[in-house]
Amino acid sequence: MTFGEQPAYLRVAGDLRQKIVEGLLPPHTRLPSQARIREEYGVSDTVALEARKVLMAEGLVEGRSGSGTYVRERPEPRRVARSGFRPERGATPFRQEQADIGVRGTWESSSEQTDACVDIAQRLGIDPGDRVMRTTYLFREAGEPMMLSTSWEPLALTGRTPVMLPEEGPLGGMGVVERMRAIDVIVDNVTEEVGARPGLAEELVLLGGVPGHVVLVIQRTYFASGRPVETADVVIPADRYRAAYHLPVK
Repeated sequence: MTFGEQPAYLRVAGDLRQKIVEGLLPPHTRLPSQARIREEYGVSDTVALEARKVLMAEGLVEGRSGSGTYVRERPEPRRVARSGFRPERGATPFRQEQADIGVRGTWESSSEQTDACVDIAQRLGIDPGDRVMRTTYLFREAGEPMMLSTSWEPLALTGRTPVMLPEEGPLGGMGVVERMRAIDVIVDNVTEEVGARPGLAEELVLLGGVPGHVVLVIQRTYFASGRPVETADVVIPADRYRAAYHLPVK
């Protein structure tokens, strides 16, 4: 295969994709059958099947039991504002983001003590097996699941303090900055690394996605004088949301 050539199944998938994007195959329209694709493009059954699989993996079409394959409705991506470090706000990042775009969101959370795995221990600058408080969140916007988050805090820092449980106690539900300040830990820096990967099955069930959908993963860590005090993985469905950054220039 020379440069610029494509396998037949990608060529067919590309043409069908273009028709979907241009509205020639609008949402809820039945995708041409495998036999129709074979005849129209002059390809084998195998090529036609692989082309359909590509479109399904891209989230452009969905199978309906006993009915066929249909073009999925493509929502207009909405912004998830990541507006920088503002300790004076005293809010969780989610509350800050929602305030920035004028939306009121809700969330569910659950906390438990656990041992730090190798990756989390490295991110927190502790030893594998050290105890951490792990808190999982499901965030909703207007009732629709929009984001997952799992955070870890070293219990060597927060254990036996009023802020040991992020969502309980006198500062429950406040941001990391405000909670840490209450135990004389001054957060002065935060880093975020953004990546993308296929969503895990359990993530997509909670977020309302389908197998193969891509998610954005924001790896966030708060620091106090160079010491990591909290790290989190924020998972966002990439077909419905975009991470938007507005950072001051210093």
